[in-house]
Amino acid sequence: MKKIALIIMAVLSVGLTNAQTSVAGVTLPNSETYQGQTLQLNGAGVREKLWIDLYAGGLYLTNKSSNAASIVAANEPMSIKLHIVSKLITSDKMIEAVNDGFENSTKGNTKPLADKIEKFKSFFSQEIKKNEIFDIVYLPQSGVTVYKNDKEVGTIEGLEFKKALFGIWLSNRPADDDLKEAMLGK
Repeated sequence: MKKIALIIMAVLSVGLTNAQTSVAGVTLPNSETYQGQTLQLNGAGVREKLWIDLYAGGLYLTNKSSNAASIVAANEPMSIKLHIVSKLITSDKMIEAVNDGFENSTKGNTKPLADKIEKFKSFFSQEIKKNEIFDIVYLPQSGVTVYKNDKEVGTIEGLEFKKALFGIWLSNRPADDDLKEAMLGK
């Protein structure tokens, strides 16, 4: 009987550990639900700069995909989770990185989205601390909603904005090539 109990406990503990993925010393859930829409972790990795881990990033989709262009173009529910792992990330540095990311993902054509980009940058205006979590969620019916530590910060409508935003991590000029590959599950 003891052996059966130990086997059952081992099987259950394996099932529980598979509910999360460890990246850069933090755990990301393998699934998330927003407004009744369940998304699965497609892939996760680390944003690094000069060999310093800045944040763990996870891409969540309804169906797994390794095709960056189709993910960016898709008008489907998806999200990106950013778990800050460094004290070096500040509000100013995050806004600067977002500026660079939009420039790269739009090939320098940010003017049509300028107002939406400014609004998005304002979501990072409050102090950012290590271990804070940002969820950037796209739902076709409402647009991109940003959550900081599970509290809604704001929403920006529009598929074109979503394409530019997700392009920060998944375009041909991503914020971090290794993070892009990891988010794509490669």
